[in-house]
Amino acid sequence: MNATPCGSHPPETDGATPDLGRGSAGYRRRVDSPDALAGYRPPSQLVLDKEIDRIDPHCAGFIGLSPFAMLSTASAEGWPEISPRGGGPGFVHVLDEHRLALPDRTGNNRLDSLRNVVANPRVALQFFVPGFEETLKVFGTTVVVDPDDVDVDLTEFGKPPRSVLLVQVTSAYFHCAKAVMRSGLWDPAAQVDRSTFPPFGQVLKDHCRLETPLPDDATIRADLATEL
Repeated sequence: MNATPCGSHPPETDGATPDLGRGSAGYRRRVDSPDALAGYRPPSQLVLDKEIDRIDPHCAGFIGLSPFAMLSTASAEGWPEISPRGGGPGFVHVLDEHRLALPDRTGNNRLDSLRNVVANPRVALQFFVPGFEETLKVFGTTVVVDPDDVDVDLTEFGKPPRSVLLVQVTSAYFHCAKAVMRSGLWDPAAQVDRSTFPPFGQVLKDHCRLETPLPDDATIRADLATEL
């Protein structure tokens, strides 16, 4: 079984503000200028000063503990993409205080992120550590290189990556714990029983408008496990 999820990018537009269903006069207040955000309190000096221009020992230590990150890219036209990336703790390697090596492993082969960075090299990464309520954001530009071009052994799950995103870091900062605190993300009592949501195979069948059922979720997961 090799069921690649269906889907496509949003259709291109002429750059006009999208119609969200109520018309331009249908909202009590519609923010269309940065000046309209004046109602928010200004950030504290601490919040402004925490952004640094490198991977310092604190950032490197956090990345070394992190088994999961979200990679944000955008196409040349500005369409955003966000992609989960995972591996053992420290799967993203800190090469020095301005460079990270992010291995690209077998996925669904849409290659959305890779296509984006070839056209638009700006990227952002948000690192998570299980049990930690703070997260780390890293910003920079990237190039896609061959694994042999990086002087680090990136073998994991018994195989090398297909390619490597070499990130040139321009800034980084730790994001406060509020969002994770609100969500209860790591709270065992907040974990949701999988049976409360339709099987993933059913979701794919419906979204891809298939006539025949897909294998059950245990089979799908076992198939995915062979491609880690």
